[in-house]
Amino acid sequence: MKYHQPLGGDEMPRFAGVATMMRLPSANSSAGLNACFVGMPLDIGTSNRAGARHGPREIRAESCLLRPFNLGTGAAPFESLQVADLGDIAVNTFSIVDSVDRIRIAYELLLKNDVIPLGIGGDHTVTYPVLQAIAKKHGPVALVHVDAHADVNDTMFGEKIAHGTTFRRAFDENLINPKLTYQIGLRGTGYSPDDFNWSRSKGFTVVTAEECWDRSLAPLMASIRAAIGTHKTYVTFDIDGLDPSVAPGTGTPEIGGLTGRQGLEIIRGCRGLNIVGADLVEVSPPYDLSGNTALLGANLLFELLCVLPGVKYHKS
Repeated sequence: MKYHQPLGGDEMPRFAGVATMMRLPSANSSAGLNACFVGMPLDIGTSNRAGARHGPREIRAESCLLRPFNLGTGAAPFESLQVADLGDIAVNTFSIVDSVDRIRIAYELLLKNDVIPLGIGGDHTVTYPVLQAIAKKHGPVALVHVDAHADVNDTMFGEKIAHGTTFRRAFDENLINPKLTYQIGLRGTGYSPDDFNWSRSKGFTVVTAEECWDRSLAPLMASIRAAIGTHKTYVTFDIDGLDPSVAPGTGTPEIGGLTGRQGLEIIRGCRGLNIVGADLVEVSPPYDLSGNTALLGANLLFELLCVLPGVKYHKS
């Protein structure tokens, strides 16, 4: 079988060509694909700085630098998976409720095929309808959630749907398995201990940023893999889980975050899990004109692709 390949830098200059994710072929359907990238350019769920609507486009643009082989892990995803970019879901710029419905419906359609979607946000609101579609197909999933914030508010300004309510809604609707939900990197100021303790009270495992300082996260991920086992798993990575010195281009930055290397350790530590979907959210390009946050997001999405079931690995 011939697998789609990213357009190489010797075939077309990296600053040219069609700006799909990793310059992969675009597709109108998930039929025949093992994995796909899909953009969700929504940011009307944000509570601080906007701009994440521009995340999918900028992440794709910066992904032109990526090459198909992972020299760090030996992963060669394009030797064993058929991957394409499905483009963006047409969200409603003026209605978050309609946008959430549109994302859920689009995911339900693409999940009619046996494909693993990799979502490109957009603010963290987008994960809620994605989990609705994922759970409809797979049942409640284990969750690996990297973030500075727990996103378990019941409401924000009286609204049930926003980027800070995502995992409260996911719990309420039985979209996730709370005893197999891991929130990593939480930190910052809050309104009360309940900001994190609500998660703990429901069975989530909370790993604060302070618990991660100055240490490798490989042992943590080994324990998470052992606990989750073969359970179907979703991975959601909010770029603000990383420190603003690494990822300044985001809407709600918090000091004292994870390092870029720890971000890699978390994702690479997901290898072996039965991942049925993942996303990378909250990249806000207007707050990092260097493009480095979007480039980091593109790399993390590639790393997520590299840990999907069925990826071929070369021994070092």
